[in-house]
Amino acid sequence: MGDIEDVIAEFIVQTAVYWAPGAEDGYGSKVWGTPVEVDCRWDETTELVKNNNGEEVIAKASVLVNDDLKEGGYLLLGSLDDLDSAEEADPMTVEGAWEIISWKKIPMVFATDDFVRTAYLGNKRI
Repeated sequence: MGDIEDVIAEFIVQTAVYWAPGAEDGYGSKVWGTPVEVDCRWDETTELVKNNNGEEVIAKASVLVNDDLKEGGYLLLGSLDDLDSAEEADPMTVEGAWEIISWKKIPMVFATDDFVRTAYLGNKRI
């Protein structure tokens, strides 16, 4: 880890569950991968951000992490212990799970391996 990532690690004291974007199953639904826990700093805030397609979207939370995540995945503030097996299989059934609608990984000045990573959440919350 680089210097800024070490500093960020001091601030990310919460846990979230992350589901990578699901793959189409051929029947109109998605098959989600196995969820994993990630360390984070979850800020409930409303921000206007651009998604990876350049469209402006309203984010309901921004989440600072030390792992690369993907737009279209889902995050839940909590741990895997909070979920039953059906919820682990489909984040869209989980109360409080949000879609990652924008993802930013920004390198620090004069660094090639030191990043600030932020997921912006919105679209769906049960």
